[in-house]
Amino acid sequence: MGKRDIVVIGGGISGLSFAYEAASAGLSVLVLERAPRLGGCLSTHRTKEGYWFELGAHTCYNSYVGLAALIDGCGLRGEVVPRARTHLRFLDGDRLVPGSNMALLLRLFSWGQLLRAMPRMLAEKKDGHTVYSYYARVVGRRNYGDVLGPMLSAVISQSADAFPAGMLFKSRAERRKDFPRSFTMRGGLQAIAEALARRPGIELAMGKAAARVEVAGAGYAVVTEDGERHEAAVVVVATGPGAASRILRDASPELATQVARVKESVVETLGFAVRAEKLNLPVSMFLVPRDDLFYSAVTRDSVPDPSWRGFAFHFRPGQTLEAKIGRITGLLGLGRADLEDVVERRSVLPSPVLGHEDVVREVDRLCAGGRLCVTGNWFAGLSIEDCVNRSRREWARVAALTSPS
Repeated sequence: MGKRDIVVIGGGISGLSFAYEAASAGLSVLVLERAPRLGGCLSTHRTKEGYWFELGAHTCYNSYVGLAALIDGCGLRGEVVPRARTHLRFLDGDRLVPGSNMALLLRLFSWGQLLRAMPRMLAEKKDGHTVYSYYARVVGRRNYGDVLGPMLSAVISQSADAFPAGMLFKSRAERRKDFPRSFTMRGGLQAIAEALARRPGIELAMGKAAARVEVAGAGYAVVTEDGERHEAAVVVVATGPGAASRILRDASPELATQVARVKESVVETLGFAVRAEKLNLPVSMFLVPRDDLFYSAVTRDSVPDPSWRGFAFHFRPGQTLEAKIGRITGLLGLGRADLEDVVERRSVLPSPVLGHEDVVREVDRLCAGGRLCVTGNWFAGLSIEDCVNRSRREWARVAALTSPS
């Protein structure tokens, strides 16, 4: 096959952010994506009626300054839509616990435990702590187990207990005051991925799974599972750690070994739309179960529609479709026929543990000075902005080594 300046493996926000920066510098970029659609965790389902709902990431903030720059660069500023005020709610079985947001959390906490833990709340540092060890100390073990733990696990759609405490709820000093504090896009967040991919200089190859990267002279070659070979001066691996480790094994065994240290978790999402008049559920952007088949349910109530409401239930792996639909209809008081545009999505998410920063340091050391780049949602954090920032740093590292062919 033809030679490009850069081949990017992975068409999610990480890979497309890198591709956009490189194409903006005049380089030719080929993006290989194994799925039939772009976006990765930016996964918007659109119905024939013009309604949409998210199956993956659902919220952006004006502290995402890297993402905001990409939105501006793609000419999407006019498509930014503010999100309505959030209503986080807890479930106790099929019962919706009264109240929402911080007032609800404070009401659910045991105040005796909270008062005993309060001295640690001000002094405790996150360094060296898991999410469980840190938050159980600052709110009390029972408060963590009954309230905060389920909420944090709902946020990342997997057990949060073993996560490094410093990787959740980062404070970002800089904000784009000209953007809404919390926002989405008029056509859903996948619109960002689609706009990035339209940048001149970017070529897309959908349904093309990379099998391996090989050293090819002063550059690299990416071999796809169907036998195609694409050579480039720079190769960017922008996939989950499991796939990245397999792809990198031939070109850099030591790098592949380090990447393989990052664990992964599977979440199974079931999304659907419901005609608004069929639901009695109050406005609820985020539903948190305490112990259930699913980690969380995210709605489209943040961008209200007079006719439709949309849901994405993020299930623990291993449930049948019948079990998922039965749980949803039982909870919402609906019939099976009330669920329209039902769609399933399986995601593999990174599950970092303590010592993750050492893995990242080793990955950076092994990539330093070379033309092999690794990016994704498993470096500084899982957010969209973490992905964008990692890709921009990797681009800055190799930009001086690369010139248009």
